[in-house]
Amino acid sequence: MSDSDGKKTLGLRGGPRSGNVKQSFSHGRTKNVVVETKRKRVVVPKPSIATSGAGAGGNKSSAASSNRPGGITDAEMERRLKAVQAAKARESDEEEQRAAEEKQREEERMRRRAEAEEKEREEKEREERARAKAEDDARKLRETEEAAKRAAAAPAPDADAGASRTAAKPMADRRKVETNDRDDRSKANKARGDEGRRSGKLTLNQALSGGEGGRQRSMAAMKRQQERARQKAMGQNVEREKIVREVQLPEAIVVSELANRMAERVADVVKALMNMGMMVTQNQTIDADTAELIIEEFGHKMTRVSASDVEDVIKEVPENAEDLKPRPPVITIMGHVDHGKTSLLDAIRDAKVVAGEAGGITQHIGAYQVTTESGAVLSFLDTPGHAAFTSMRSRGAQVTDIVVLVVAADDAVMPQTIEAINHAKAAKVPMIVAINKIDKPAANPTKVRTDLLQHEVVVEAMSGDVQDVEVSAITGQGLDELLDAIALQAEILELKANPDRAAEGAVIEAQLDVGRGPVATVLVQKGTLRQGDIFVVGEQFGKVRALINDKGERVQEAGPSVPVEVLGLNGTPEAGDVLNVVSSEAQAREIAEYRESAAKEKRAAAGAATTLEQLMAKAKDDKNVTEMPIVMKADVQGSAEAIVQAMEKIGNDEVRVRVLHSGVGAITESDVSLAEASGAPVFGFNVRANAPARNSANQKGVEIRYYSVIYDLVDDVKKAASGLLSAEIREKFIGYAEIREVFKVTGVGKVAGCLVTEGVARRSAGVRLLRDNVVIHEGTLKTLKRFKDEVAEVQSGQECGMAFEAYDDIRAGDVIEIFEREEIERNLD
Repeated sequence: MSDSDGKKTLGLRGGPRSGNVKQSFSHGRTKNVVVETKRKRVVVPKPSIATSGAGAGGNKSSAASSNRPGGITDAEMERRLKAVQAAKARESDEEEQRAAEEKQREEERMRRRAEAEEKEREEKEREERARAKAEDDARKLRETEEAAKRAAAAPAPDADAGASRTAAKPMADRRKVETNDRDDRSKANKARGDEGRRSGKLTLNQALSGGEGGRQRSMAAMKRQQERARQKAMGQNVEREKIVREVQLPEAIVVSELANRMAERVADVVKALMNMGMMVTQNQTIDADTAELIIEEFGHKMTRVSASDVEDVIKEVPENAEDLKPRPPVITIMGHVDHGKTSLLDAIRDAKVVAGEAGGITQHIGAYQVTTESGAVLSFLDTPGHAAFTSMRSRGAQVTDIVVLVVAADDAVMPQTIEAINHAKAAKVPMIVAINKIDKPAANPTKVRTDLLQHEVVVEAMSGDVQDVEVSAITGQGLDELLDAIALQAEILELKANPDRAAEGAVIEAQLDVGRGPVATVLVQKGTLRQGDIFVVGEQFGKVRALINDKGERVQEAGPSVPVEVLGLNGTPEAGDVLNVVSSEAQAREIAEYRESAAKEKRAAAGAATTLEQLMAKAKDDKNVTEMPIVMKADVQGSAEAIVQAMEKIGNDEVRVRVLHSGVGAITESDVSLAEASGAPVFGFNVRANAPARNSANQKGVEIRYYSVIYDLVDDVKKAASGLLSAEIREKFIGYAEIREVFKVTGVGKVAGCLVTEGVARRSAGVRLLRDNVVIHEGTLKTLKRFKDEVAEVQSGQECGMAFEAYDDIRAGDVIEIFEREEIERNLD
């Protein structure tokens, strides 16, 4: 039909559709193809034909179809939709199939590439082996030819036959070598084919399941297996040479660690132990003797080491004379309390140090450096003079080169002066006597020199060898002479040290600073201490975070005889500990842990009773002794140690002071909890309690007392301990009475008619009944009567009636002794 008739022409709507399709071939080749898709022709019946002969249902269908373009029915539309969905599904499936095939081809290419690389590597190895074998064959051939030449040169009757045989032998050898080479290559290929090679790709299934044989072998294991197969195919010895190792064996070792040190498998070591009858696992510990047997069985050498061997890294190293350089002398100021030690050092330093000390008493060891007018550098240590700081003075004497003994000219030699002399003599340190306070009117330097003779200190003025200088810290008199005497003594000593070795020093003082952590005042004795050095000091270790000199300035290093504050410790060390620089932090930690465990064992051994009798005796003694527990915190380690020593001296056989805990730093809540559990007070020396500790102390009723002078602390503890002493009971005899006659009174019992012969008889007093001057009863009076009246007391020469409480065995002629008891308070000396 034509368009002129006004009717639609049947045909395809929109014409053909075109598109590109990518085809994939093997070996990674692809090709793009242009395709056209034509729609299927659909013949739609005319509306007139569809409606003719139809009923009501037909009318409804034609009405429904007439709403759509072209008159498409519902069934036809549904079929078309299903066809479109099916086409889309087919296209999706084809796309997934193509992607899977592409992935499989990519994996195949990777596998082939890996196989090609493996074959190339094996080919190279075969070529190298062949080249080596050819060189070996050529060498053998040359040797054979040389032998043949030598044989041909030698005269022999059958020379021609020998020459022919000799010439034929190299050709036979060459053929034999080539045959062996082919056989070796075929054997190696067969071995590799039998043993298999690890696949180049790893699927998800294999990774999750671990393969058929469980865990997958590593590439290194596969290479080792191939190497063994190659060596076996070439006829070489597969067994590797045994490596004999030197195993360091401590007193006890874990099985796995023993295997590690021997470089053996743990399973083999466990098996060897089980063969010896020991059922152990790899995590169990065995003793050194058993480990020695295992080491010998595996063919290794053994070296016994002990736990203390960790300190071998810091053993004393001998110094070479050419490495030693002059160093400043270390001078310690010693003397009695208030003899002017700090004031003298203050005058030398031209700084006010004594103003910072509580009560004018030095509480800590101060370390300072002074440069004289002549340019000489002197390092001074100022030690406390109080009796409680004996151990601190002792440490000062151990690190010093020269002792300056300060004696007040108006006070002469005192107890702490004698202790200082003994410390200096024990340390074998030269001494210089500084007679201080020479400006006072009561000064008598001659008496000081004379008193020193009693302690074997002979000064130069008394024709001795000890230098003495009269000084005054107030006026500055004699200070230059004192410095000259020190310089002269230092020159005589020829003090030297090696500044280029690892640093070594002594801790003069240690404290726990709130802002900086543990801080130690260290006097460097050998080497040079630098920032960043790793060190161990006593039971602590650390890394030098900062060095601060006596002026409060940060420095990068400190040489011999230089006092510095060291920051960077992991804990507060003890005053007197030795600081050593080590190479690594692991070494420092190991040494510190060993020292800590050794100290714990030592304290445990000291505190434990060795026998049952000693334990029972100790318990009995403790039962009879009343203890006063205290908790004490101080600002620095030296003060804490000195206070603990002072507390241990307080007491007698009945009362003693027990320091539950002593430490450095502020009073914390844990200190209060310990004091509350033990019923002890808390003493703070130059420290204070933090806010939580104060609140806890108020709630729990724990007393916290603060002190800044050790005198007051010791005196208060003595008074408190004296209050625990039982009062002394004394008897005071007040009279005697003689029994003249004994009466029986109804309701009372026997009543003695007495005459008071001496003193007075009191109703409240105690009485003893004496018969022939032997005490037969001691008690109290039930009644004391004068005539018929009950009285409080009866004077001497008067008669009275007495009855004893619960005692009736009285006779005429007995004597009654009347006495009173009084309690007298006791104090600790």
